[in-house]
Amino acid sequence: MTFKELGLIPALLRAVSELDYVAPSPIQQQAIPAVLAGRDLIGCAQTGTGKTAAFAVPILQRMSAAGHKKGKAQPIRALVLTPTRELALQIKESFDAYGRYLPLKNTVIFGGVGQAPQVAALAAGVDILVATPGRLNDLIGQGHIDLSGVQYFVLDEADRMLDMGFIQDVKKVLRHLPEKGRRQTLLFSATMPAEIEALANQILRDPVKVAVTPVSSTVDAIRQQVYKVDKANKRHLLLALLQDPSLRSVLVFTRTKHGADRVAKDLNRAGVAAMAIHGNKSQNARQNALESFKTGRIRVLVATDIAARGIDIEELSCVINFDLPNVPETYVHRIGRTGRAGHGGLAISLCMYEELPYLREIEKLIKKTIPEVTDHPYPMQQTAPAEKAKAAPEPQKASPVPEAQQPKKKRRRGKKGQDNPASGGRDSSTQPAPQPHAPLASPISPARSTPAFVERRRPPRPEGQPIFTLPQRPASSRLAPALSHKTPEAPAAVSSAKPADPPPTFFAADPPAAPRRKKGESLLHRRPQRIRRQG
Repeated sequence: MTFKELGLIPALLRAVSELDYVAPSPIQQQAIPAVLAGRDLIGCAQTGTGKTAAFAVPILQRMSAAGHKKGKAQPIRALVLTPTRELALQIKESFDAYGRYLPLKNTVIFGGVGQAPQVAALAAGVDILVATPGRLNDLIGQGHIDLSGVQYFVLDEADRMLDMGFIQDVKKVLRHLPEKGRRQTLLFSATMPAEIEALANQILRDPVKVAVTPVSSTVDAIRQQVYKVDKANKRHLLLALLQDPSLRSVLVFTRTKHGADRVAKDLNRAGVAAMAIHGNKSQNARQNALESFKTGRIRVLVATDIAARGIDIEELSCVINFDLPNVPETYVHRIGRTGRAGHGGLAISLCMYEELPYLREIEKLIKKTIPEVTDHPYPMQQTAPAEKAKAAPEPQKASPVPEAQQPKKKRRRGKKGQDNPASGGRDSSTQPAPQPHAPLASPISPARSTPAFVERRRPPRPEGQPIFTLPQRPASSRLAPALSHKTPEAPAAVSSAKPADPPPTFFAADPPAAPRRKKGESLLHRRPQRIRRQG
């Protein structure tokens, strides 16, 4: 079957032929006629089988047949909802490529960037809007988007929406759409869990179900391998695998954002050009990394699962799972990045001992045993779960001391009338006579001559000596002339009388004060100055 046999208009046939599309894929053969007939659709197909063209091409043809209104007042007639920014950009590029010869305008909105250019594009008027749920709800709340005129609604990667927690955001968008009898709804998903089936029953009306391959099956053109390795040797094995020159472009998946940055850093340190892409990166950094990977400026792109649905490279030679995913369906989405458009591909998984249960769940889902490669320089050495660190031993309790050897407890003084003999309480004759306190030994050093806790008293203060002495302030420059004069001391007379005590410093006479400055007299020269009178 050819695209011409599907009943496409000449403008679309011309665009498709320029993209070197020879024959429609199975999902396109079944979905395009149903969409052209105006039916709702559930499309379940593997990642990379041409799902975007399966809904973009027939929507463009139906909108072109309905005509195009020029001007800013034209409503949004088609809405495509996607989970990730990268996938939204790629769908927008697909609409540009398929509709290059049609007078239809489209734009894309997503978070992570400023909204001003997006609002300006919406104000200019668009026919097709590709959006992520978060930014779409924000602009709807601000009054920039009106979805009351939507005729075609596409929910792409519905299972990924569920995994990322966007189902509630999708339901908010559905409240602003026309009723399902007044719009055509298309739902596409790589897997079909029960939650997605329940959602499809709510938003679709008598849909056509298209499933070209078994649910969660992997592409037969992808060659899968697993390497069992210890966690500490994963990065060394990754570098060893990258020595193969046939792996021209490699996509490495990690479980965490920090792990993606660490793997990219290790590869660059080893001389392998690599960049990381994950949710913490800005949109400009993510687009730069994708563009560098597509153009060949870097050989390895390290990504998290958030980018598993947003990377579309036809000739991606290899996908490496540095960390096995704990969700089996995620494995299908990851390896679906390679083997696209009929090309072959290679999927390699590095599995450590703790990830063996994940491997068994993946094999159970795809109903296939992944071949193991044992001939590699870093085979797995761990054959049992790692032992947890032993807890510190509890401190041993001291052995009980016999009651005869235990020190007697010191008796507390009771209240008045109980233990105080002076108050007439208990018989004082039974109380032992008080003994004088003996000097205590020093707890620090027994060789000290002075006990540590002996009370030390200061010597008595001589009579007339002040309790404290005020510090003498230095003489200022103003008082310097007055303080510089000193009277000569008279020679001391030889006498056998006891000298009198010196007067206390506290009661010493104050230094002679400087003469007061008269009114109008200068401070330095003491010359009379004229005072300008007011008035």
